[in-house]
Amino acid sequence: MNPGFRKIQFALSLIVFLGAGALSGEEEALKRLEPIRTDSPRETMQSFMDAMNDYKEGKEKGISEKESRIQDAMRTLDLSEIPAVTREEKGREAAMLLKEVMDRVIVIDYERIPGEGSDEEPLPQRWRLAGTEIVILKKQDGERAGEYLFSATTVERSREFYEKVQDLPYKDGSGGGAAYEDPWMDQYIPAWAQKNVVGLFTWQWIGLALVILLGLIIRTIVKFSVGKLVILVSKSETKWDDKVIDALRGPTGFAIATLFWYFSLKYLRFDGGVLTFFNVIIQILFSVNFIWLAYRLTGVATEYMTALASKTESTLDDQLVPLLSRTLKIFVVVFGVLVTIQNLGINVMSVLAGLGIGGLAFALAAKDAVANFFGSLMILFDKPFQAGEWIKVGEAEGTVEEIGFRSTRIRTFYNSLISIPNAELMNAKIDNMGRREYRRLLLKLGVTYDTGPDKLEGFLEGIKNIIKANPHTRKDYYHVVFHEYGPDSLIIMVYVFFKVPDWSSELVERQNLMLEIYRLAQSMGVEFAFPTQTLHVETFPEKKAYRVAQEKPVEDIKKIASEYGPGGSQAKPSGQGIFVPPHTE
Repeated sequence: MNPGFRKIQFALSLIVFLGAGALSGEEEALKRLEPIRTDSPRETMQSFMDAMNDYKEGKEKGISEKESRIQDAMRTLDLSEIPAVTREEKGREAAMLLKEVMDRVIVIDYERIPGEGSDEEPLPQRWRLAGTEIVILKKQDGERAGEYLFSATTVERSREFYEKVQDLPYKDGSGGGAAYEDPWMDQYIPAWAQKNVVGLFTWQWIGLALVILLGLIIRTIVKFSVGKLVILVSKSETKWDDKVIDALRGPTGFAIATLFWYFSLKYLRFDGGVLTFFNVIIQILFSVNFIWLAYRLTGVATEYMTALASKTESTLDDQLVPLLSRTLKIFVVVFGVLVTIQNLGINVMSVLAGLGIGGLAFALAAKDAVANFFGSLMILFDKPFQAGEWIKVGEAEGTVEEIGFRSTRIRTFYNSLISIPNAELMNAKIDNMGRREYRRLLLKLGVTYDTGPDKLEGFLEGIKNIIKANPHTRKDYYHVVFHEYGPDSLIIMVYVFFKVPDWSSELVERQNLMLEIYRLAQSMGVEFAFPTQTLHVETFPEKKAYRVAQEKPVEDIKKIASEYGPGGSQAKPSGQGIFVPPHTE
């Protein structure tokens, strides 16, 4: 044979061999990924029995690949009702027990199990193994909808079925069980501890008490350890790490204890409703702990934001921090409740969607609440007033104490607290007394009619100088005038403005100004009148006049008036120091 032809033949053979190897490798990979057939009761049963027979062979011969086939058998079981913490263990146990039961009571004839359907005769939704309560159901919802699986009730009652037939021999032609062995606890726990007491075995009650006690001890140890950590970090320069760790102190211990209880469920071997009950309790504890932890951290975050806001000049952030704090706390509680509901297996979205049925009634009921909320936003962003300012709203007058979601609280000057809904404030006329640049003082001073014109004019000049000397009065606009003749006095009008930051300062400066005027009157001999009626007889026969006005020289009056002006010897715009304002002490 031609050597060249032989080379070509060898190359072609090699290509065919390698190609066959590649195809077989690809087929092997696809075979490993082949899904478990559960499209009919027959396929589900056959998939289960084949997987469990392989598992038994792998268990007896030590073949790990075949031993792992129990996972395929578990895929034919509806394990949705079993809590996640025990799902793997309960699924393995149920698969072995069901195989043990069926091999003892019947040899499966697959031809008698529904395997194909048609338009005239579709597959049944439910199929039961003859002579047993083992049921295969078609799933109607969830990610496995449309598959036929051993029902959740069958899985739950698998041990009950096994205990009824465990003394029976295997049927000839069956797979001979699943190499099942009773758990070590059933072998070593004494008989007295396996007695059923109120739905649980005695050893389970004892174990439950020990688990709860150990969880509480763990919580105490963790809480103590975190407390020591607080002492350690307190030596740092910042205080915020101390507050964060202190906030974690209680919730952390509780979380570790709950985690311990969660993993203890699998060793207590609870079944059915008892397992579901304790699983629900633990899920609720987890959720409560989460809400508690987030709530405490929100408090720390609020303190931090308050500290930052106090360092800024703007007062808007001072008002936003309490509002933001409430928002965060409400969000934590609402979100925590929704997570709890979701963890309990309730579809939160369907619950929320169901609220749409009563949406109109809810909207009408919440109308005022929404209006008040937008009112609070208007106050925060439009800023007609801020916390600490003196305002008048209708008949309410006082200092703004707090701006909340629903209402604004005003502390009146007689120390009562008025709450006004923010929706009303949106349309109300708000007189912000705290935003005044100047604070007005209007005085009408009545002096006696025996005050001479020169003295009266000098008195006016002295008051004018007092206003000029006071550092808190407005100098570009004020009036001091002889205003009118009153029924019992000469009326002097003093119209002046003070530039002061608050009401307390205004009261003190009003007082200082009036004290200066009082001292000026005494210096000049000006007397203030008061409402009286006096019968004045100017003269009697052969007697001197009753009253003779004692006028000072004009120069003396001018000198006295000037001494009350800026730099004058009598100018004391802040008082003589005898009176100390209460708010400055």
